[in-house]
This record gives sequence, C-alpha cells and structure tokens, in this order.
Amino acid sequence: MHGCGNDFVVLDLRDAPAPSPDLCRALADRHTGVGCDLILGIRPPRSTTAVAAFEIWTGEGESSLQCGNGARCVASWLVRAGLARPPSFEIDSPSGTHPVKVLGDNEFSIGLTVPRFAPEEIPLTGFAGRDGWYEAVLADGTSVRFAAASTGNPHAVLEVDDVGGGSVARLGPAVRALPGLPPTVNVGFAEVVARDRIRLRVHEFGAGETLACGSGACAAAAVLIRAGRLGRDVAVEVPGGELRVGWPSEEEPIVLAGPAVTVYEGGFRHAAVLQHS
Repeated sequence: MHGCGNDFVVLDLRDAPAPSPDLCRALADRHTGVGCDLILGIRPPRSTTAVAAFEIWTGEGESSLQCGNGARCVASWLVRAGLARPPSFEIDSPSGTHPVKVLGDNEFSIGLTVPRFAPEEIPLTGFAGRDGWYEAVLADGTSVRFAAASTGNPHAVLEVDDVGGGSVARLGPAVRALPGLPPTVNVGFAEVVARDRIRLRVHEFGAGETLACGSGACAAAAVLIRAGRLGRDVAVEVPGGELRVGWPSEEEPIVLAGPAVTVYEGGFRHAAVLQHS
C-alpha cells in the first residue's frame, strides 16, 4: 500500500508475532523482497474506542512511534477487511488513539496529535535559539537554522528557498546526525509557495528520503503556521503527490488528509523470504 508514494508492507498480526529484524530487512528490500519504506502490523485495539491498533517498523526492524501516511493505509485496510465502517472510526497507533474519517474512494483523514514544541518534548538538547527555532553547525562546518516539533514522532524542519536543489540528500543525514537531536528524528525541508501551500521533502529515520512523509507534512505545517508564515489549512506538495494539513488551533490535534492506495495483496512463507534476502 502507499500514500503519495510513501509505501508500506501491511501485515495482519492480530494472531501473529511481530516480525524479526531479519524479516523486516528481507521484506523491505526492493531487489530481493517486496520493497517498502516501512512495515505496518495490524494489532487488536488497545483502547476501548478503537477498532484496531497498528505498529510500525523500519526496514531494519526498529520500532517507530508514528506514521501519518501509514495510519491512512491502515484505515483503508480495516475498511476493506470489514473491521471498520465509514464514515468515521478510531485506531490506535504507538503514540495514541486517532480519529479517522473516510472522505471518499481511497481518501482518508486522520487526527494525529497536538503538535509539541518544547525542547524536552522532542526531545532535543544543547541548541541555542528562540521562538522555537534553533541554530546548529554541522560536521562539515555548514550553519543551519531549524525548528523542531513532535507530531507523535520527532521532526526537525528547515525552511529553504527551493526544495528542488541537491541539499536535501546532503543535509538530511547531516542534520539527523547532530548529537543534540534524538536518533529517530526526521528532517524536513519546506519551501513556502503561498499562505496555503508549501513544497516539502523529508529525510526519514530508517528510510532515507521518501516520496512523502505524513507526520513530516504536519510538523512542517505546524512550525510554519506557528511562525505566522502559513494559514491554518495548507496543501503540502511532496514528490509523490499532495497532502492536506489542517490545524484549527494550537490546542487541537493537527489533521492530515490524503490518499491511501492498495497496490496488491498476497502471502509469503517466512523461510522463502529470508532465503532470498
């Protein structure tokens, strides 16, 4: 499945154990496995209001706390499986319980969380800055200015003049390597096009640059709304398409909307997948 090209292997794990790191690596490999950015596992609900829960693993088998595009794909899977009924329901992620709305064919919205900006909530340490923006010097001596936010997982956001340049591939890993940031941080590069539109590229924890990052779209929109650069409803152009972000007020959860597409379904034998990895 994918949301704007951010692609996932979705496993029904309601009666099965979590995948091992070796199996995650084998499934995520685009040459010898299925190929994906992340692996999602459907679980029984943890809360009393949710219809199901899901877990998230990188291609190295590391757990992740949130994935906005993945949450929409899980919602779509649940509807197709008859486990959730439109027009609305709730699902549990590793970071909380989220309301889902079915907007149309393959279109869903999900309420993530109230964005958090305090350094201890990201968490980050050792950076000078003010108003939620920080200064840092990378290992090669390059100076960068970034904002930080948590939308269920940690994000550093850099505003740039043009996301089309080659700086994302170079700066993404370098910013991620800053010692004051958490090791699971995602790094977004946002270009403001208008008060209601940005362009975004994201270098993700465990995946590198992806075609879309839903929680990253929310983080970029949130820090730029908070800075007065954007209105409350924002279209986010990503390499794989377009997402929509709404943040009614700073006290309310941020909402992500966009497509969730099933590419194909199938089964596999663990031993066969591992043998060919």
